[in-house]
Amino acid sequence: MSGFPRTTIENLSVSRLMMGTNWFMGYSHTSKAKDRLILDTMPAERIADTMVAFMNHGVDTLYGMSPDPKIVEAVERAQDRAGKRCIIISIPTLPLDDPIQCRGEAERILDEYAAIGTDICMPHQCTTDAFVNRRTQRLDGIEVYLQMIRDRNMLPGLSTHMPETPIYADASGLDVATYIQIYNAAGFLMQIEIDWVQRMIWNAKKPVITIKPLAAGKLPPLVGLAFSWSTLRDIDMVCIGTSSPDEAEEAVEISMSIFERRVPDMDLQETRSKASMR
Repeated sequence: MSGFPRTTIENLSVSRLMMGTNWFMGYSHTSKAKDRLILDTMPAERIADTMVAFMNHGVDTLYGMSPDPKIVEAVERAQDRAGKRCIIISIPTLPLDDPIQCRGEAERILDEYAAIGTDICMPHQCTTDAFVNRRTQRLDGIEVYLQMIRDRNMLPGLSTHMPETPIYADASGLDVATYIQIYNAAGFLMQIEIDWVQRMIWNAKKPVITIKPLAAGKLPPLVGLAFSWSTLRDIDMVCIGTSSPDEAEEAVEISMSIFERRVPDMDLQETRSKASMR
């Protein structure tokens, strides 16, 4: 397995499986105690180890890059060890007041993200969804930020939890290259039914990056990834969070087995109750 399937976002080639950062940065969607455990056991070297495991299989796209020194160090280490550059997708939080009045602060933030090598810049959900107007079915005002992103040679996208966002953005002709959508077989954190979100993804005019495929650990990898890969378009992507090289290897192997319609080549969990089945 030397080359994971790829797609393009505008003219940029990206791996269809992407490395998520929640399990690097302490966002468990489980409990504060779990968040602390992640932070206490996830130094830069372990993050780099996990990234290298992905990158060795051609999964070279990182979603959720941050100026956090630990993440920056981890990416630099991983790139050095893998001998290749990591494609960076960042999701900055931008001011919610009038973008024209807040231009200075927004420019400072976007300059910081451009400086860490961001290829695709997608205002975070807490920014994007604040601009969504269900009455007008538009995101009036956010185009100022999208132009500022273009001006810094980054591709603009929208990170959103609202299924309406790609519909409104497509209809109004916003200058965006890709979208984020929560999408998993459990419906975890999804605002409407799964089949509605799937239809929206298939109708989107741009490639869609889907996040939380394992519902923050509530779905086994085989279940979550099989659902995602079998119900998305060939141009769409899946972003998965992992916390170790072994988990990265499993995510790649399970994904490839789904594409190739075979049983995953990996060890299963062993318990006494399954001793007679070996």
